[in-house]
Amino acid sequence: MIDVILDTLLDSVKILPFLFVTYLIMEYLESRTEDNVQKIVRKAGWLGPFWGGILGIVPQCGFSAAAANLYAGRAISLGTLLAVFLSTSDEMVPIMISETVPAKTMLHLLFTKAVIAVIAGFVIDAVCHILASKKTGQAEDDGGLMIERLCEKEHCHCEEGSILKSALRHTINILVFVFVITLVLNMAFHFAGEDRLIALAGKSPAAGLLAACIIGLIPNCGASVLLTQMYLRGIMTASQLIAGLLVGAGVGLLVLFRVNPDQKENLLITAILFAAGILGGILVGAMEISF
Repeated sequence: MIDVILDTLLDSVKILPFLFVTYLIMEYLESRTEDNVQKIVRKAGWLGPFWGGILGIVPQCGFSAAAANLYAGRAISLGTLLAVFLSTSDEMVPIMISETVPAKTMLHLLFTKAVIAVIAGFVIDAVCHILASKKTGQAEDDGGLMIERLCEKEHCHCEEGSILKSALRHTINILVFVFVITLVLNMAFHFAGEDRLIALAGKSPAAGLLAACIIGLIPNCGASVLLTQMYLRGIMTASQLIAGLLVGAGVGLLVLFRVNPDQKENLLITAILFAAGILGGILVGAMEISF
């Protein structure tokens, strides 16, 4: 048991500098591009799902939350919102970088997520347009919400102030998640056996797909950390990983439930997100895509 804890601690310490450098770069890029990214998505019009899906894969801790605010103010379409949610990878990229995963693997994974997100976004907008056209004489109601008021009211960005301080705080938070999750996985491998766990996961792909999507729904950084670590350990397949990461929208769903007053609509959006993750995972599995 002591050896397991020491090995976990050593593994966590090894990735510390990689995590810090990655988050430092992310914080810098986000501070320089955040406003421009939101403007592009907001003014994209019918191309919103395309830009939402493409820009969503760029590691930005506040983008899904910002998209929720924009949708609540009806500044973007439902398809654009879901494209952002589906393409957002949360902590997947930093974890993979810290684990020295080949860049080709990460790019392939991000590209797959972006393609699924863009297609899903356009399909959803098309369906919404068809349904809206059948409602003759009914004006679209935005509930009196104005995006300017929402943006002033909600503070969904990362820690403001020093980029260095923000990157350090983010690194420490994620490092705690990594340590806890790695410890649990190491203990499982130690007591149950690595081969047995991997074989057990492979016996029921459908159950693994469902479990991955349920994990993805957790509105916390730990969800994407867990999914990524399980994939890197061989416990989770590529289709299960993509399904969980598609559903994982970070804190975006939490912000949506807070700022969008129509809770039935929020539940419907969550259900669509979950269904898109399941379908995306099935598609990746059927096409035998690997990362």
